[in-house]
Amino acid sequence: MRFIVLFILLSFPVIDLMVTMRFARWTGIPTLVWLLASAAVGTLLLRHERGGFRARTLGALRGDQPLMRGLVDSGRKVLAAMLFILPGILSDLLAIALLMLPINLGRRLATQSAGTGFGDPLDGDYRRIE
Repeated sequence: MRFIVLFILLSFPVIDLMVTMRFARWTGIPTLVWLLASAAVGTLLLRHERGGFRARTLGALRGDQPLMRGLVDSGRKVLAAMLFILPGILSDLLAIALLMLPINLGRRLATQSAGTGFGDPLDGDYRRIE
């Protein structure tokens, strides 16, 4: 079983490059242009996400937004950037699909907490005992 997984992991970049070369021949655009453009997009996305992650983390520490939303969004974008940097059209299509996923985890977490991230501190019942 380990050898099958290893074979799949090692054969994916080769198959991806072969598909890219055929796609480049079909479109008439050189393969190197496809590979360099993809790597440039991945690098720019990774560089942009570094600042975005910092801003979302600071926002979570202040209590403006849930921490899990920033982690999931940043992880998704970093994985997509790494797929863009890998050479090939198939990995680029996987990265685009990953970026287009409608992950609204933060909205669900935001409804569970009330503004501060820790719930309403004054929530409870009041009863006077005499």
